[in-house]
Order: sequence, then C-alpha cells, then structure tokens
Amino acid sequence: MKIPFKYILRNFRSRRLTTGITVVGIALVVFVFAAVLMMAYGVRKTLVATGSMENVLVARKAANGEISSILLASDYNNILTLPHVAKTATGAPIVSGEVVVVINLEKYTGGISNVTVRGVSPQAFVLRPQIRITEGRMFTPGAREVVAGSSVHRNFKGASIGDRVRFGGNDWSVVGLYDAGGSGFDSEIWGDADQLMDAFNRRGGYSTMTFRLDRPESFGEFQAAFDRDPRLQQFEPKIEQLFFAAQSEMMATFIRVLGIFITVIFSLGATIGAMITMYAAVANRTVEVGTLRALGFRRRSVLLAFLTESLLIALIGGAVGLFFASFLQFFSISTLNFGSFSELEFSFALSPQIVLAAVEFALAMGFFGGFLPAVRAARLNIVSALRSA
Repeated sequence: MKIPFKYILRNFRSRRLTTGITVVGIALVVFVFAAVLMMAYGVRKTLVATGSMENVLVARKAANGEISSILLASDYNNILTLPHVAKTATGAPIVSGEVVVVINLEKYTGGISNVTVRGVSPQAFVLRPQIRITEGRMFTPGAREVVAGSSVHRNFKGASIGDRVRFGGNDWSVVGLYDAGGSGFDSEIWGDADQLMDAFNRRGGYSTMTFRLDRPESFGEFQAAFDRDPRLQQFEPKIEQLFFAAQSEMMATFIRVLGIFITVIFSLGATIGAMITMYAAVANRTVEVGTLRALGFRRRSVLLAFLTESLLIALIGGAVGLFFASFLQFFSISTLNFGSFSELEFSFALSPQIVLAAVEFALAMGFFGGFLPAVRAARLNIVSALRSA
C-alpha cells in the first residue's frame, strides 16, 4: 500500500512553526549558494561580453594578461601580412594596436584602486561596435584626452567630463563618457595608443593587437599561417571572446571555491535543522505510524512518506532562497580582477544551470536531513508504537 499524499500535506499544516523555521534555514543557505554561483557567473558573463567571436587578439605567449604582454611594431606589421585580416573599403586593415596600463584612482566610497587605461587605434571602435559615446565626445587622436567607461565614471573620482586625470607624468582631459553594454570595457579609460606609448616610454611597442577576421570561420586557416611564421613563435592568437573568457577563469574559480566552502559549512546547520524537525515529527506521530503499519502499510512506504516530507520542505526552502537570490540581478558590484589587476564592475547573473544546482543542493540537504528520521519511523515496532498513545 502507498502512503496517501494528503497525509504528508496534512502534517505540514500541523507543524507550521518547526516546518517554517526549517524552510527559512534552508532558504538562507540556498540564497548564499546561489549568490556565490551568480557572482562567479556574472564575472564570466561580463568578460565574455567584452570580446567578439569575429575578432582575434594577439598577445605574447608568456604573458598572464594584456598588461604583461608586449608586441613590437615590427611584429605588428608582420602579423598584418598574414591572410584573412579583414580590410575596409579603402584596403586598410581593421586592426587596433593597443597599449594597456594600470593607474590608481580614488573611489567615491573611499580608498584607492586600480583602473585599466587602454590606448587604442581609431579602428578600435569599428572592432567593438557595442561601444558608444553617451556624453561629451570622442578623444582626439594625438591629444592628451581620454574617455571614461560608465563604471569608472560611477565609482571613481576625477572621471567626469571636464576633469583632468594625472598619470604617465601628464594631465589627461576627460572629454567623454562611453557605455560598453555591460562588458569589461565599462571598467576602463580609453585614449590614443600613440599618446600612451609616449607617456609610458613604450614607443614602438604595443601590449596587444586586435583585428577583425574576414570571416569568423577562417580563424583556423589564419592560425595555421601564423604558426608557420618563425618570426611569430613567441606570440599566440586567440579569438577575442575566448581570450577574455580565459581571463575570467581564475577569479570565477576563486569565488566559487571560497563561496561553496562557506556555504557547505552553513548547510551543515540547515541539514541538522531539517533532521531535528523530522525526528520531532516522528516522535509526535508514533501512534500514527503504528496505525499505518497495522493497516498494512509497509516499512518502505513509511520511510518514503517521511523522506518525501523532508524533500518537500527542502524544495520549498530552495524555492524561497532562489526567489530572493534572483533579485541580486538588479545589483552590480566592483572588485579587483585577478587577470588584469584592476577594478572590474559586474552584475550578479542567474542561469538555468545555477537554478538547477541550487535545487539539487536544497534536495540534498533535505535528503540527508530526513533519511535517518525516516529510517527510524520505518523501523518502529507496531505494538510499541500503538502503546505509546
């Protein structure tokens, strides 16, 4: 015989307080668990949005990121001779040689943090069409002028139109603000590459170069030609989006490992709470269990009933935790990006995989919290249970 589902629901109503406390405990743990995963996914999503599958970024193989890479003008020109580099209608390559440095700026919230300054070529805005000037104007090539990303403008002093930022031994005028569609470029300041090379004594040497492929599917052919050139063995071409995705891995992994470690500790408390709730349920319903067994219900049916009850409590708690965690998508935070050693603003992001992982985590707490009490209920002696009335 199977335990009626109505029996389980009736017991929810009879133990509202203890059930509610357990639901809240599980909800809090699931909230933290989902928040950690959303944070790590938000970092990855922001950096992946920074690149394009149509662009190729070339950096030095030994470099950990753009800031530690160097590419001489001769190497830059050699790469442009390779096939499959897209060109404009006039025959000019769609390429941007870029200089990446890190400066210090004061935050509105107090303290100083690193900000990436990217020197770009005019074609950079053809390569990244998602970037648009929202206030002011574009910097003038050949001038000590910069434009600030929306995140830098919100979080740092001296990044508004009309301000002057001092770095590289010079004062740079902020002449515009730009929006990069929520990508990592929002956390940068852009200026003229030649001016930055001059200011930081890097004349003739870029950090990286980025160019558009004539066709996205031609990267394999380009890489084969690149690998055959003995002058370019110390460099590595990557699809721009994949390059920035790889840059996110270290930071995202650190967030996940640290966050999940903390969450597991919290989950022990929630699991013990579920176990106490279910042990109390067994103690209060000893006679009911004895009656069910006397009516012919098997031990496994009783075990399944109590285990299902525990899983339902956990599922409700998980749903509540996920519901409140979903509101984190409206918030952005700023932290140090391990890949660039500079500030990166990103939003919490929710995905179907995170929802599934959070539900599975909640059910795991419910299973481990309810299994032993369910076994105890199933093993109750019929006569002893009925006499306890």
